[in-house]
Amino acid sequence: MQFDPTDEQRAIQDAARDFAAGRFAPDAARWDDERIFPVEALRAAAALGFAGLYVRDDVGGSALGRLDAAIVFEELASACASTAAYLSIHNMVAWMIDRFGAPAQRTRWVPRLTSMELFGSYCLTEPGSGSDAASLRTRAVRDGDDYVLNGTKAFISGGGTSDVYIVMARTGGEGPKGISTLVVEKGTAGLSFGKNERKLGWNSQPTAMVIFEDARVPVANRLGAEGDGFKLAMSGLDGGRVNIAACSLGAARACLDAALDHVRQRRQFGKALAEFQALQFRLADMATELAAARLMVHRAAAGLDAGAGDATTLCAMAKRFATDVGFKVCNEALQLHGGYGYLKDYPIERHLRDVRVHQILEGTNEIMRVIIARQLLGV
Repeated sequence: MQFDPTDEQRAIQDAARDFAAGRFAPDAARWDDERIFPVEALRAAAALGFAGLYVRDDVGGSALGRLDAAIVFEELASACASTAAYLSIHNMVAWMIDRFGAPAQRTRWVPRLTSMELFGSYCLTEPGSGSDAASLRTRAVRDGDDYVLNGTKAFISGGGTSDVYIVMARTGGEGPKGISTLVVEKGTAGLSFGKNERKLGWNSQPTAMVIFEDARVPVANRLGAEGDGFKLAMSGLDGGRVNIAACSLGAARACLDAALDHVRQRRQFGKALAEFQALQFRLADMATELAAARLMVHRAAAGLDAGAGDATTLCAMAKRFATDVGFKVCNEALQLHGGYGYLKDYPIERHLRDVRVHQILEGTNEIMRVIIARQLLGV
């Protein structure tokens, strides 16, 4: 049981923190205001190895662990949680092809994903199937050497901009065992996209429907065997939950730091806000809950690295707790700033808007409770 980062992890943390301060922080507010997808900044992150953190190094990955990745995502999100979260999804796509793809698939796509020559998206959610993901209706019908794909995916990060789409589609009967995973490339005939959604937060990444109308996808683009798709999708989400939890930590930490600076400088009733015991207690609770959340995230990441049998439950616990705490800390920091926290001149409101969705995506926090309860009760 090791609570302190190794020397290598400290170096990774320092590199990510310096990069976030130099490349994400100066432009994050503009990306949010103008809904800019920062391609060049993301490719600069890829040049440091951040686009394939736990991808094997023979295809351009950094070959790091999930704990290393959680450290990186916390640092990146302290500057821009929206952009860090897209990078988390991209990492999930690269890892799924690296982990489950055949040798030809790995060499075809992964090196260009880890360099971010190609951008990736993960396509599971549909207009009619969110939390009940196994009820998805997108269907892939075998026709010779191709699948003919029909259906619609919703709320897809990178939709319309990404080059590679990991798509879960029904190739068999009802339920999870009838689902397979296909890699669909941008430019495929029959692939189209909805409008870029207008969102509360996450404005530095496009979000759109991904639509398939008789899109022909080669059988050679299937990851794993027919019927393995739901299992592959859930494996990807275990890591995605840890990553998004780490992004919540980063945004919350930035808000806590800003609140500490503010209460030291702001004076009311003849003294600094920091001198009021009620506010001291509030700050103490924020710091304590954030530290507890970080421990849970790192424990879940270590469980994934170790292949622990309860890793899925640990990831669900960490995601539920850290994303709730992350939003709470950002909200408390806004309250401590008073009216200033509500202004876009300060980053607090942007962090608040960006982390709110973390309680919904990668499985809602209600679904996290379902996963935890099933493990507890053996049902």
